[in-house]
Amino acid sequence: AFLYAKIPGQQKYLDDVFQIPQLEEGKQTVMDGPLDIRFDHVWFGYRKDTPVIKDLSFEIKQNEKVAIVGPSGCGKTTIVNLLSRFWDVDKGAIYLAGKDIREYTVETLFKQMSVVFQDVYLFNDTIMNNIRFAKPEASDQEIYDVCKKARCAEFISKLPQGYETIIGEGGANLSGGEKQRISIARALLKDAPIILLDEATSSVDPENEAEILAAIDALCKGKTVISIAHRISTVESVDHILVINNGSLQEEGKHEELIQNGGIYAGFIKSRRDAKGWRIEN
Repeated sequence: AFLYAKIPGQQKYLDDVFQIPQLEEGKQTVMDGPLDIRFDHVWFGYRKDTPVIKDLSFEIKQNEKVAIVGPSGCGKTTIVNLLSRFWDVDKGAIYLAGKDIREYTVETLFKQMSVVFQDVYLFNDTIMNNIRFAKPEASDQEIYDVCKKARCAEFISKLPQGYETIIGEGGANLSGGEKQRISIARALLKDAPIILLDEATSSVDPENEAEILAAIDALCKGKTVISIAHRISTVESVDHILVINNGSLQEEGKHEELIQNGGIYAGFIKSRRDAKGWRIEN
């Protein structure tokens, strides 16, 4: 949302779309040292009397791959929203590179992150311009290159005007999988060091799903990745897993460790593999 806030005439509309509160902006423009992330006793609720995140603490080192897992409504997406400062914490603090994220300017914070979610907002403009929003000075060749990596160059080439095709408000003329790959191309072009990812692919066909997963692999190389995970292949390969339930951290560790511990994560994997609220798939 902070990216779009820089586009003339879009701020008021996007504030309505995302319901972003007005937050006080910090003054720090430089991040010194490793881009480590730390949640320190964080509390948050969309309503003051109903906490969604409850005394949450964890650390993520630069370039680590972390999966957040848990049932629907447990606070996974809220954690990502707080880190990207769509909202501010009620109590506690979130630190990036050793400073409270509220100390940084919005631009400084946003430069460090790319957000790739399944629900992608695209403007009623050309595909080329939608991708270029991530880096306005990018050349056409840079955009062609990231589209190849994001596995969207082929379907773009089949559109009536190729990269100059108008995609409709919200990307109405594209499928869900195509929109998500456009979002990944944006993130590749931006080349931010932190990737916030919802890897959900439940609404796309198998062919699109395979292309999206390949694009995600290209995006995440050499980055810090925080993934709202839905696949066993993801949780098996990450550096560690955060198991969230009812807004709190219940367990933390690698996949095999958590299975051996026989706790809540092992129970989820065993009994909720096909549950609607816990979509862990092979």
